Amino acid sequence: MRRTIGVTTAEHVAVGVVENRKLVGPARVLGDRESGGALEGMPTDLIAHTISRAIADAAQGQKVEAIGIGFPGIIRNGVIEESPNLPQLKGALMCDALGSALRGLNIEAPIHIYNDADIVAAGLAATRGQLDRIIRVWTLSNGIGFGRYPQIDGIWEGGHMVISLDPAENYCGCGGRGHLEGVMGHRSMRLRFLDMEPDEVFENAESGDQRCVEFVRLWHRALAAATANTIHMDGPGKFFVTGHNARHLSLPMLNGYLHEMVKMSPLQNYVFEVVPGEHEIAIVGAAVNAELAAYPS
Repeated sequence: MRRTIGVTTAEHVAVGVVENRKLVGPARVLGDRESGGALEGMPTDLIAHTISRAIADAAQGQKVEAIGIGFPGIIRNGVIEESPNLPQLKGALMCDALGSALRGLNIEAPIHIYNDADIVAAGLAATRGQLDRIIRVWTLSNGIGFGRYPQIDGIWEGGHMVISLDPAENYCGCGGRGHLEGVMGHRSMRLRFLDMEPDEVFENAESGDQRCVEFVRLWHRALAAATANTIHMDGPGKFFVTGHNARHLSLPMLNGYLHEMVKMSPLQNYVFEVVPGEHEIAIVGAAVNAELAAYPS
């Protein structure tokens, strides 16, 4: 039974020890969504130090056999190629930086970094005993992520899928127009509604505020459009939804819009499940991915 550590940086830094594909004890959490995230605006070297220090605290001096960490953005070969929600990390050789920081703390273990939505998908596969199945998940947080397990070659930045041709839809943090994240992302909703917080938008929609009602419809239609695109490319099946804003999801509304978009009968076998506890699942997924990469069997 290998002792591994998983880390997620979605909304906040959360670290945990994983054994037998289960979280051992409570996760250690730094920062939160309300404070803007523990890493927002932090220099890259300080990010590596902060995460390494949290890993060392979780390890408590015991041997660690693999470490997996999830970051937002395009992650390939240990490099963060692009990260609109943490722009200071663009081009960061994060595996090298973390390895150096951890060696300074007397921790030697294989380090692997992943997209933060992909580790949620891996965590769902691991905690449900479904590592032999395809898992797809939408993460609805500050940004919007699309995670897939098992990983395959490609960029898979589903949050930046184009779901609108309206040139006024320009709220996405990457600067692109018509993106899913520009409608559904927490940051994007704050920019769109400068006079209220995203939670208030959904509350006011329930009270009949027409401006908010129309936006909530757009919000659901945007997710339906993005899901329809993945169905038409990758086939039907189960889609999980998690993250802070998943609690605002109306499954009847989402399914109604998706039914309008997916009409070929072989593609209509799809279902959604909303899953709480995103960071615990992500920690397990990061650790399991790292273990499988370090010790393939």
